[in-house]
Amino acid sequence: MTFVRIDGVPHHVVVEGSGPPVVLSAGLGMAWFDWDPVVPLLAPHRTVVRFDRPGHGLSGPACAPPTASGEAHRIAAVLDAVGVGGRATVVGHSIAGFHAEAYARLYPDRTAALVLLDSSVEADVRPPLAPRARVVSARVAGAVLSGTGAPAALGPLLRRATVRLSRTGGPDPAPRALVDRCYRTSRVWRGLILENARYRAVAAELLTLRDKFPLPGGVPVRVLAGGAGGPAWLHRQRDLAAHLEADFQVAEGAGHLVMLDRAGQVAKTVLG
Repeated sequence: MTFVRIDGVPHHVVVEGSGPPVVLSAGLGMAWFDWDPVVPLLAPHRTVVRFDRPGHGLSGPACAPPTASGEAHRIAAVLDAVGVGGRATVVGHSIAGFHAEAYARLYPDRTAALVLLDSSVEADVRPPLAPRARVVSARVAGAVLSGTGAPAALGPLLRRATVRLSRTGGPDPAPRALVDRCYRTSRVWRGLILENARYRAVAAELLTLRDKFPLPGGVPVRVLAGGAGGPAWLHRQRDLAAHLEADFQVAEGAGHLVMLDRAGQVAKTVLG
């Protein structure tokens, strides 16, 4: 566990294992420990890098609203900061699928493979109107929420409930002490609200990047969908895989938090 400063923000990073690098980026509001079931399966074969985006986990508050290209640059900066070189397999879960794909497009010479785990999918989205107003509203909402004391009182409970609803394999396996440490803070909830407010803008930017920056030739792309998402969701995931010319797999019976429900299949997909 270490902290590195990127664009003025302390970033929490965990590096384990040895071998070719793999970088793991979790979904909205999630933390580094949500990869705990997968890492022991990867570390004997790969150098595994986990990090918390600003406002998530143990990283510092977000200074600027997220963008697709900005998150791609963040992944590269994290790898540079911890001295992990070479081509990396970049793994993005949920909204971080946008970030991982952007990285592969903007850093083709540093990408070994792209893996999207039950990734967010937006095939046709336009940038939101008044994006600055949305950011201001998100910051105000975060401040109001913090002022009520809700994070300290209800944060861990909301985290546990969200995880239980987002998987099929049981309750939240994260250690209580870590959940309390992260989700009792207003910093994490402000980061979650800000990232959610920028969802459409990031999705629209990724569509623009797709037009300008092709995925690197010869680099494997894999899409692993949670089977419990239902027919409509699986159809969208298949369309994403087809658009990216990716290998498509379904984690049967897994919820959105596929890394908790099917850690073995996730590891196998990452290792290729």
